[in-house]
Amino acid sequence: MPEVLDRVTGPRREEAQTLLAMMGELSGEPPVVWAGRIIGFGDYEYRYESGHSGRAPLLAFATGAKQHTVYLVEDFAERWPDLLARLGKHRSSKVCLYLTRLRDVDLDALRALVAESLAELEESLR
Repeated sequence: MPEVLDRVTGPRREEAQTLLAMMGELSGEPPVVWAGRIIGFGDYEYRYESGHSGRAPLLAFATGAKQHTVYLVEDFAERWPDLLARLGKHRSSKVCLYLTRLRDVDLDALRALVAESLAELEESLR
């Protein structure tokens, strides 16, 4: 894990530690490096209708030089628009939440969003 975080310096390194602690606490799982740059917590097996299958982390984030990428359940922005409205400065795609700096977001809203995503995924696996 240190090799992934060692690539990040300055304030973003401390912010990565915040994400690491938050996701570790919410998942109850130790962090594991995925694909050489993603820090994931827990895992599950998926299979698409096409037959493609694999493993993915239950919660995950990646920290780069310009932003943090938090991986959430599909269409999270449509599921929890109230949390995104509270969140503050961000961008999003189908499964990724992009945060330039954690100081620009409401950490309680972020925590709630990550917790909702985890709960939704765990429910779908039952």
